[in-house]
Amino acid sequence: MSEQSRIKDKGGTMRLGVYKCKLNPKSISYQAYGKRIIFERHRHRFEFNNKYRKILEKAGLRIVGVNPEKNLVEIIELKNHPFFVGSQFHPEFKSRPNRPHPLFRQFIKIAKKLSEPNRGWFSGKHGFSKNNIEMKSKLGTVLKI
Repeated sequence: MSEQSRIKDKGGTMRLGVYKCKLNPKSISYQAYGKRIIFERHRHRFEFNNKYRKILEKAGLRIVGVNPEKNLVEIIELKNHPFFVGSQFHPEFKSRPNRPHPLFRQFIKIAKKLSEPNRGWFSGKHGFSKNNIEMKSKLGTVLKI
């Protein structure tokens, strides 16, 4: 936009480039990578606010990947979910058609396993059935299909 062309101070808060991440060995993410230390590419302006870390962990959020130098949250997972993984970095930057990113590969692997009859997610033990899919949380019904 032409009215912004003279703006010189743009904040400089962009986190760009490759950063180190240390994984929790008891996580889906660790299963995907098969190693404790990974390096991933970033391009963003926002960070997880550690001020809310304990509150969110108490509510079921798992912090499973952290930048050890700056204590920045890199990967989160949700307790009691077969594959709820969120990342601060961009896994698509390192994914190729013949070499999918480890998180994408793990997602497909788990989805395939859970889609098998009488196994996993639709077996009834997670509160789901093929006839009535309803996801519940402490806040009430979140998703109903």
